[in-house]
Amino acid sequence: MPGESQQHAAALFSVYDRTGVVELAKDFASAGVAIYATSGTRAHLRGAGIDARDVDELTGFPALFEGRVKTLHPKIFGGILGDFGSAAHREEAQRYGFGPIAAVVVNLYPFEQTVARGATLEEAIEQIDIGGVALIRAAAKNFENVTVLVDPQQYPAVRAALPGGVDESARRKLATRAFERTAEYDAAIARYLEAGLLPSELPGSLALTLPLAEKLRYGENPQSRAAFYLSSTDAFPEQLWGKALSYNNMLDLDATLRLLVRAPSPERGESEHAQDPPPVRAAVVKHTVPCGVAERRETASALREALESDPISAFGGIVAVDGHLDAASAEILSAYFLEIVAAPHFSDDALERLRRKRNLRIIRYEASLPGRLARELRVRSALGGVLAEDDDPGSPPERWRIVSQRAPSPSEWADLRFAWDVVRHVKSNGVVVVKDGATRGICAGQTNRVSAVRIATKRAGQWSRGAACASDGFFPFSDGLEAAAAAGCSAVIAPEGSIRDAEVIASADAQAISLVFSTYRYFLH
Repeated sequence: MPGESQQHAAALFSVYDRTGVVELAKDFASAGVAIYATSGTRAHLRGAGIDARDVDELTGFPALFEGRVKTLHPKIFGGILGDFGSAAHREEAQRYGFGPIAAVVVNLYPFEQTVARGATLEEAIEQIDIGGVALIRAAAKNFENVTVLVDPQQYPAVRAALPGGVDESARRKLATRAFERTAEYDAAIARYLEAGLLPSELPGSLALTLPLAEKLRYGENPQSRAAFYLSSTDAFPEQLWGKALSYNNMLDLDATLRLLVRAPSPERGESEHAQDPPPVRAAVVKHTVPCGVAERRETASALREALESDPISAFGGIVAVDGHLDAASAEILSAYFLEIVAAPHFSDDALERLRRKRNLRIIRYEASLPGRLARELRVRSALGGVLAEDDDPGSPPERWRIVSQRAPSPSEWADLRFAWDVVRHVKSNGVVVVKDGATRGICAGQTNRVSAVRIATKRAGQWSRGAACASDGFFPFSDGLEAAAAAGCSAVIAPEGSIRDAEVIASADAQAISLVFSTYRYFLH
C-alpha cells in the first residue's frame, strides 16, 4: 500500500500460482484493506477464512465468455489508474461509484509451461492471459499510488512493509519487475507462434526478454559485471558438486556440449551401416576451443583418447561425454586438473571419486540438451544491435564429392567424417587432424590457412601419418594441402569454391592424396 491516505482502499487478487497468497491476503485484511478476487482465487481465499469479495461486486457484471472477460471494466481500471490524491479524480470516481485499488496481486496463466509440455495450438491460445496482463500494466504504470505483485517471491517483503505502507522506491522496483514480466510473457507467446506458424522464417522482431536466473561474481574478467538469464521453462543442467559456475565456465560448457552433437552425414556414395548402440563421444574444450574429441565404445576409452589429443591444453579445461560416466572414467579424469566434468549419467562410485577434487565442478545434463542447443536460434551482440542465425530448413542438403583420382579408404572415410564433424566447432581458420576416430591435432583462429595446417599437423606429430585432415574453409592456394601432405596426411576434406580449386586438385593427385570437397563451409567467429 502506498501510505496512510489509502488505508481503506481495496486490493485485487487474481492468481494462478497460489503459493503464499493466503498469508499475503490475511496481512492486507489486517491492515484494513478490502479484498476483491476473481472467482477461483476468491474460492481459495474464502476456504482459508478470508472475507474475499468477488470482482462482480465492483463491476456489476459476471464473468463472460467462459471466463475470458472478468476484470476488463472501467470501475476496476479506474480504481487502479486513478490518482486519488487529486480532488478531480476523487470526484469523478465518486460520481461513477468506485474507489481506489491500492494493490494488485496477479500472476499469469502458465503459457510458457503449457507450450513447453507440447500442448495443442487450441490449448496454448486459451492460456494467453489478457486481463491479467492488462491489470499488471495498469498497476505498474500507476506505481506512485499502487503496489503491484507478480511473483510469490515478492510477498514476504511487502508483508513486512504493510504495517507502515510500502514506500515509493519499493513500488517502483515492483513496477519495473511487473513490466519485465509482461514483456517476458509477450515474448514467449511471439516465439511460440513464430515457431509453430512460420517455421521457415526468422522472427520479424527478436524478443529476448528473459528473467534473471543468477547473478555472477563477474564477467569474462573481474572488473566486469555479469549475470545469467534463462527462460523459466528451460531447465539448466544440474550441478552435483563444486562452486558456482562462472561466466567463462558457462561459455565453455556450452561449447563442449555442442561438440557432442553428431552432424547428419552427407550423401557420399558409399554405404554405411548404422552403429547400434552408437559410440560414446568425449570432448575437451579450453576457452571455447576444442582441444580433444574422440569416439569409442566405452566412456573411459573415449575420455583417454580425447585427453591425450592435447594433454597440455586440457589443463584447466572442461570435459563432457554423452555416455554413462563410470568409476574407470573417473579414475582417468582424476589425473587432470579440470574445471568441469559433465555427463548425462554418473555412477555412484564415479561421483564419490570425482568429489575428492575440491575445485572440480560436476554437472549432470539432460541427454536432449546438446541437440536443443544446436537447433535453437543463435544470437550475439554486434555494432549495438543483435545478430541472429539458424540453419535454413530450405537449404539444399550438404554434398560431398571425391575430386581426386584416389578415393578414400573405408577407414579414411570414417576419419574424414569425424574430422569434418569437429572442425565445425573450431574458430576460423580452423584445421583438425584425425586418426582412428580421435583428434590428434587441432588449430583454431589463425589468420591464414597454411599456418593452421602446419600447427595442427605439428600438434598431431607422428599421428599425422595416414591421418585425415579437415579445413573449415577452402584452400585459397595449394600450399595448405601440400602442408598436410608433407606431414603425412593421406586424406583431406575442405569446402569447394576457391578460384584455384583445379590447382588444389592437381596437387592432391600429384601426391596421391584423397581429396573430398564439400558444398558447405563452416566458418566460426
